[in-house]
Amino acid sequence: MKSIDIELKQAIKEAVKKAFDIELEENNIVIETPKVKDHGDFSTNVAMQLTRQLRQNPRMIAEKIVANIESENVEKMDIAGPGFINFILSKGRFTKVIEEVLSKRENFGQQPSNGIKVNLEYVSANPTGSLHLGHARGAAWGDSCARIMKKAGYDVTREYYVNDAGNQITNLALSLNARYRQAHGIETEIGQDGYLGEDVKQKAEQLAKDYPEKYLEPTEENLKFFRKEGIKFELDKIKADLDNYRVHFDVWSSEQTIRDSGDVDRALKVLDEKGYTYESEGALWFKTTELGDDKDRVLRKTDGSYTYLVPDIAYHNDKYKRGYDLLVDFLGADHHGYIPRLKASMQALGNDPDKLNVDIIQMVRLVSDGKEVKMSKRLGNATTINELCDSVGVDAARYFFVQRALDSHLDFDIELAKRQSNDNPVYYAQYAHARMCSIQKQAKDIELADSFEDLTDEKEIELMKTLQEFNKVIIESAKTRQVHKVCHYIQTLASKFHSFYNACKVIDRDNMKLSSQRLALVKATQIVLANALETVGVEAVESM
Repeated sequence: MKSIDIELKQAIKEAVKKAFDIELEENNIVIETPKVKDHGDFSTNVAMQLTRQLRQNPRMIAEKIVANIESENVEKMDIAGPGFINFILSKGRFTKVIEEVLSKRENFGQQPSNGIKVNLEYVSANPTGSLHLGHARGAAWGDSCARIMKKAGYDVTREYYVNDAGNQITNLALSLNARYRQAHGIETEIGQDGYLGEDVKQKAEQLAKDYPEKYLEPTEENLKFFRKEGIKFELDKIKADLDNYRVHFDVWSSEQTIRDSGDVDRALKVLDEKGYTYESEGALWFKTTELGDDKDRVLRKTDGSYTYLVPDIAYHNDKYKRGYDLLVDFLGADHHGYIPRLKASMQALGNDPDKLNVDIIQMVRLVSDGKEVKMSKRLGNATTINELCDSVGVDAARYFFVQRALDSHLDFDIELAKRQSNDNPVYYAQYAHARMCSIQKQAKDIELADSFEDLTDEKEIELMKTLQEFNKVIIESAKTRQVHKVCHYIQTLASKFHSFYNACKVIDRDNMKLSSQRLALVKATQIVLANALETVGVEAVESM
């Protein structure tokens, strides 16, 4: 079943075509819910939008549109103000959503395949320590975005890029080697760039037991061993933490593998052949200014090592080769200036830069007892995902990270996340779901109705209106990757349900016909709320 706003847009589009022989794009037709309920169920300002093009009075335009609208579900139309068209729909149009939800159940909201192949890359933290709050926000957002886009009909691949090469991995290997030597009683400095966390120390002590005195000297061959062991150890921890956080990936790509495959050298060769590189002051430069960047970028430093950009160019070029229609990177706020050079590199290699989108994840502050909790990953005292989940629970952790727009700074209020009250948005939503389940348990002897002509109360109508909005929310959230819109929907649906529950007696043994219809509405609402919570990785609990 089409959502009401889509149905109205199509009716308006056809009416404008009949009245004025003008083709309107449905996306340009605005359908709103009037603030004053007496103005109807929905309204549009399309007549005023057409004023300049038609050079007519907007009320006259509105009259012609109204005269040409054909819809069996529109009961009444009127023109208000300078030319708003208000619609009052038949009550039966709203009850249709109950039938659809009860029929589709967990598949309600699922859209047919749109054939668009999407790659979402998120988290991608260096395997040098546990994931912290910044990663937690990106993980929750990226995973929720993947779930929503899948529900909207996209073919989604979730990818983690493992930065298992470079100086940080070398420092991890040196730190393990130093701790390994210390475990053998050899006094060894870790160094200011070393990793001081207790987990690194424990891993080194275990290696000392498994391989006594075998890798004492910091030779290149021994450092390869510690590099391999360190990466595996840290990556296994990351995977376990993400699994606990309900975040999973389809593909794990390795920077070292990209380097070893020769893709990096091949990408540089193409850039050189196309005239996009030059030598200056002993370094190799990329002419990104010719492609929209504010300055040229170094590819190979004077010491012969590559900058971070080089393997990233090869990696993204590989993703293009895999045939995706859309590539999305979720990157931290400190990567904002990285976007132009990354897009420039893709354009230089002959790829469509518009296929690559970078969504920036703004900073997170953890607030406890009104004070900010500082974080420092290298020193090993960062607030990790696991610590946060242990404190507030996975549901609250995930929900709090996705309820606000990604480009907004976030203060994570740990006390609010633990509070069992309506002030806590995830508690409020889960409580609504639990209440729906409780009502159904109390009325398990009452058969659900299959017709709903008695559901005419204002609160019932408002709740049904909200149910039918779910399809639209999924489509729009997926298209714009604005996960927080689903959270807004969840809060609205919970609020509409509580209002309905407080105003309408659901189980009335003296009026079983109405009870069976209201129970069907409760069941439909419970299904939709569970479906919405699932798209952001939050459990729909049956009791609180």
